[in-house]
Amino acid sequence: MFLAMLPAMMCATASAADSICYGTPVNGRIDQAVPLPKSGKNFRAYSTVGVALGRTYTHARVADAVVGAYATLASSAPAKTFVYGETGFAEGGPFKPHKTHQNGLSVDFMVPVVDAKGRSVPLPGNATNRYGYDIEFDANARYRDLKIDFEALGEHLYALDQAGRGSGARIGRVIFEPMYLPKLFATRRGPYLRRRIEFTRGKVWWRHDEHYHVDFVAECRSR
Repeated sequence: MFLAMLPAMMCATASAADSICYGTPVNGRIDQAVPLPKSGKNFRAYSTVGVALGRTYTHARVADAVVGAYATLASSAPAKTFVYGETGFAEGGPFKPHKTHQNGLSVDFMVPVVDAKGRSVPLPGNATNRYGYDIEFDANARYRDLKIDFEALGEHLYALDQAGRGSGARIGRVIFEPMYLPKLFATRRGPYLRRRIEFTRGKVWWRHDEHYHVDFVAECRSR
């Protein structure tokens, strides 16, 4: 049994070691990045167009963390649906309109939402709203008949942090609308998130209400 498992184990290890990041998320590049899966049991990409244009590549260790977290959530929060956003190009580098996402260590996640009946549904993304990025939530974290599911968001960040520490790409920081942080910290995972994860508290150039930006940390070479 063990010998039969060795090839798969070696492939998994090799895939994580193959990506080489350079520089930083704001000035970097990456070799041998991997694309995130287009969809899974409880998640999907923000846009089939974005996937086709090669805008969902990332460091292999980050990909392991992202997929691993979704696998955990399939058991811990089976009724929840998640959507990931943009990550970066296969070779990294400038990634307009983003100011980061250059070395395979940045991933956007669209906020999980529930509808008027309390059902977990994907954030609606299409060409008219820039695949979700132009959606604006109000002070009560509502958009039309949708509202942000902070419990699901907290569970996702918790699972992502745990998976990242295991894959060798821990969470470095999270950018999310500061106005919503008290709601996030009031969830079941709130105390852990407040203690273990760095959240940007100041104003950033783009309002992060419809998505939360995660910068992971991995060993990178100089630019």
